Amino acid sequence: MSISNIVDFSLPARESVEYMPKPEAILAGTPLQQVHAHFTSPCGQLAAGLWEGACGTWSVNFTESEYCEILEGVSVIRDANGTGKTVRAGDRFLIPAGFKGTWEVLEPCRKVFVSVEFKA
Repeated sequence: MSISNIVDFSLPARESVEYMPKPEAILAGTPLQQVHAHFTSPCGQLAAGLWEGACGTWSVNFTESEYCEILEGVSVIRDANGTGKTVRAGDRFLIPAGFKGTWEVLEPCRKVFVSVEFKA
């Protein structure tokens, strides 16, 4: 390997995708989202990049463990019991695989993510 294998997030992503959550998952608003994939491992279990989300609320079911660092905006993550955690620019956290609840974007949000999916 050489220095050219280092992934620089300041450069354009290898792939960018714009999408909406599944219609049955949307609870409020029009939460249009974008993923800018900077890295995906050859096995497909590790991914890293930037995520952007518009205002809205949708159900989440994390099958992967995901480290997040909020760069811009404000969101509220709620568990299945309705207990919430507000996250904003500068916050860093990890959502473990198996987490179910909702994600609400209050102010357009942008985050760095690194996710690992363990496949049986």
